Amino acid sequence: MSRHLLVAEDLTAQEIEAVFAVTHDLQTKFEQGIREPLMPGRVLALVFEKPSLRTRVSFQTAMVHLGGSSLFLGADTGFASSRESVDDFGKVLSQYVDGIVCRTKSHDTLEALAAVSGVPVINGLSDASHPCQALADIYTLRQHVGRTQGLTLTFVGDGNNVARSLAMVSALLGMRFVLAGPAGYHFGEDFLTHVSTLVPGAEILQTTDPREAVRGAAVVYTDVWASMGQEQERSERHKVFRPYQVNAELMSLAPEAIFMHCLPAHRGEEVTSDVIDGPQSVVIQEAANRMHVQKGLIAWLLGHSSETVTKTSRR
Repeated sequence: MSRHLLVAEDLTAQEIEAVFAVTHDLQTKFEQGIREPLMPGRVLALVFEKPSLRTRVSFQTAMVHLGGSSLFLGADTGFASSRESVDDFGKVLSQYVDGIVCRTKSHDTLEALAAVSGVPVINGLSDASHPCQALADIYTLRQHVGRTQGLTLTFVGDGNNVARSLAMVSALLGMRFVLAGPAGYHFGEDFLTHVSTLVPGAEILQTTDPREAVRGAAVVYTDVWASMGQEQERSERHKVFRPYQVNAELMSLAPEAIFMHCLPAHRGEEVTSDVIDGPQSVVIQEAANRMHVQKGLIAWLLGHSSETVTKTSRR
């Protein structure tokens, strides 16, 4: 039975560490000019209902580095349309490829695809979760600080798909997660209960005070105020979230923190240019690590560990 990554909690803490170990090995070799062809002849399908830069290109590039190839499948394939059922689509596609990355409007569609797929399905973003983004973010944090245990990640903004994934990975790896946003845009009780059930003792705090939230944080993170699919709410959200802009004054309260953003960013809205382009920002490294972590994830899902990667490189 294939392993899927639909939400961050599909991985245990130990499995996240295993993915990070493979990632580190492959990234180290990449920086030495070595691109391990671990998967010659393997094919990754990318089924996308939404636009993408980082997710699409990083997965496609990762497969090339691994010696395989990828197929970008857009609306013309008829996914999640009246042309054919998701069941038929998934059953047929998984006969042709070794893995599927799916960026979908509805998480239910993603789950339906995974339920019939004979190969691993990876969530490339859904309305509920963005696990690959969260894994790359926490990997980036570890590169800067050297650990995750006991650190605080503060997310300033909406309790959206990125925030949920970050909160879950933080809980799994022993980090404290703080969400600072306006009332009505926090995590629901069902999500908090879900996290605490999976990770007893998980520390997830919510507040309407961004200044208090960032004090002592190792990471200050934000995202756009209106995500894809929320365009009709844009005007109202801009009014509500204006006090939650991450600017130089707010970052001055967390002088040791790094700044993260999943991109694309709207400079002058959720973050000012002097922050996202400033010395505390790691957004470009964070984006680059999408490729490295996803390369590690693909290799791990298809049967490679850090030990097998090392042995392969010595042949």
